[in-house]
Amino acid sequence: MAKSFTVYAVDYPGHGYSDIPPAKYNAGYFVETVESFLDALDLHDVTIAGVSIGASIALILAARNDPRVSRVVAINPYDYAKGRGMARSSFLARLIVALADLPILGDTVMRLRQFFIMKSVLDGGVADPRHIPSELLKEMYLVGNRKGHYRAFLNLLRNAESWETATNGYAKIEVPVLLLWGDCDWSWPGEREHDRQIVPGAKMTTVEGGGHFLPLDRPDAVIQHLLHFQAPLARKASS
Repeated sequence: MAKSFTVYAVDYPGHGYSDIPPAKYNAGYFVETVESFLDALDLHDVTIAGVSIGASIALILAARNDPRVSRVVAINPYDYAKGRGMARSSFLARLIVALADLPILGDTVMRLRQFFIMKSVLDGGVADPRHIPSELLKEMYLVGNRKGHYRAFLNLLRNAESWETATNGYAKIEVPVLLLWGDCDWSWPGEREHDRQIVPGAKMTTVEGGGHFLPLDRPDAVIQHLLHFQAPLARKASS
């Protein structure tokens, strides 16, 4: 991506190696965090590209008419099934989502994080598990065992319905939007079509051989579609 764009890659609060603040991890909190990031770096004419909740964050930012956002590439937005789409990943994922709402048991299960459970969930998020590098699996496991991380993940699950609720604002989007789906994403065709209908003028493309974590399965296709989507803007700037 860096060959064609100036790229900023953000780890959200409670993700990666970012801080894990005791906040309410709902859609509004993450959107405000990214807004603050754009403000702090004083970025303009930004194309926001995100995966899963990152895609939803991009769409919500556009719906808020953030003046810094010029385009959105939403890759498998996570805004359906009341935020319980992860349950479609695997049996263990369904179990985790179900237990998350239980006050004591949910906390206990999350705290006793096991590698095979994490791997099962992630494997269900790609069309081919071989597309998840072993180094990435190991690092995600280590990150997930950081102090307080399980509480953040549990908090995220318990506020997951906020992502679908936020779709009520999509009709206000005025910038160009590309909805990019993997054909093996957790979402169902009707859920994808729903997003296309409520986002004014949205373009929608489905990539074969791609799961929820589409950039792992088909990085080639993601880059190709990003370049193609950005091309009209580049031509306009040069004219």
